[in-house]
Amino acid sequence: MRLKDFDYPFDESLIAQHPIEPRDRARLLVVDRRTGALAHHRFAEIPTLLRPHDLLVLNDTQVIPARLSGRKQPSGGRVEVLLVRQGEQANHWHSLVRGHVRAGQQVELPHGVLASVTTADEGGHAVITFPDGLDVLAYAEKAGQVPLPPYIHRAPVEDDRVHYQTVFARRPGAVAAPTAGLHFTEPLLQALIAHGVRTAYVTLHVGPGTFKPVTCEDIRRHVMDPEWYELPATTATLVNETRAAGGRIVAVGSTAVRVLETAAQNGLPLEAGTGETGLFIYPGFRFSVVEVLLTNFHLPKSTLFMLVCALAGRERMLESYRVAAVEKYRFYSYGDAMLII
Repeated sequence: MRLKDFDYPFDESLIAQHPIEPRDRARLLVVDRRTGALAHHRFAEIPTLLRPHDLLVLNDTQVIPARLSGRKQPSGGRVEVLLVRQGEQANHWHSLVRGHVRAGQQVELPHGVLASVTTADEGGHAVITFPDGLDVLAYAEKAGQVPLPPYIHRAPVEDDRVHYQTVFARRPGAVAAPTAGLHFTEPLLQALIAHGVRTAYVTLHVGPGTFKPVTCEDIRRHVMDPEWYELPATTATLVNETRAAGGRIVAVGSTAVRVLETAAQNGLPLEAGTGETGLFIYPGFRFSVVEVLLTNFHLPKSTLFMLVCALAGRERMLESYRVAAVEKYRFYSYGDAMLII
C-alpha cells in the first residue's frame, strides 16, 4: 500500500469556498461499487435512491467555535489556540497552538481571559489551563471562531456558525464538521422517514487527527490520532434489527463508518459502547456493518480517500473522482456529495 497510489490530479479551483444554499441543492454522484456505473443527481433526490427499511446512521457531533486568537504575556506575540478536547479536569484543554509557547507561559485570550500553558511541545501540542469556574465551551461560543479547514481561503463569517454545522448537531466537541451530514435539511430527513428509511445517531467528535497528513510511503505505518466516540444502545439495536431484516446500513460520512466498524471489532451483533477509536480503514479492510456510504469528495492521499477506496475499490474511486472533476463537482467540506451503493 503505497502513498502515491492514492494520489490524483486536482484542480484547486474546484474547492468549494462557500456553502451551497439550500443545503440539499448540492450535487450527488451515485457510484455503484459492483458495476462501476455512475449517475448524476441532486442531493434532494436521495429518498428515491435509498430503500424502505434502510437505516441511515448520522453523526450528531457539534462543532465548537474552537479557534481562539491570543497574545503571549508579557511579550505580546500573537498566537492562535485551537481547542481539541477537554482534559481530565474541566478547565484543562488539549490544544494545538500556532505560535511558539512554553510551559508556564500565560496567554491573554479574547474578552481578557488569561490562560496558562501547562505543557507544550515543539509540534504545537499544548495543554491550556483556563481560569477555575470558567465554562470553556460557553466561552468559546462567545469568543471563538469556527475552525474552517485551511483549504477554505477566507476568514470565517457569522453565517459559518450555521452552515458549518449539521441540522442534527447536538453534542458539542468537534473541531471539524462531519461534512457528509451538512447536506441534510429537516424537510429532507422527514421525507426519508416518510419513504420508510429509518435514522439513528452515533457520536464521534472529529479532531485534527482525521485530517492528519499521511507522510509514510507505506500507508500501513500511519497511525490515526484517537477520537472519542459513542454508539448508543438505541442505535446498536436499530443496526442489529435492520441487518436481521435484510435492510442496509447507510453510513453518513467516514466518522459514522469508523464508529460502526470499531464497535463491530468486538463482534456481532453490535453492542453499545463508548471510548476512543484510532481505526484506520484502507483497502483490504473487511467491512462488517456498513454497506452504503454517503460522503463528500476528499483530499488526495488522505485517510478519508483511503477509506472510500477500501469500500468501493481504488481504481473505481480514481475514475469516479476523474469524472467528478470533469463535470465540475464542488470538492471538500462545503462541496458536493457521493453516494456509494
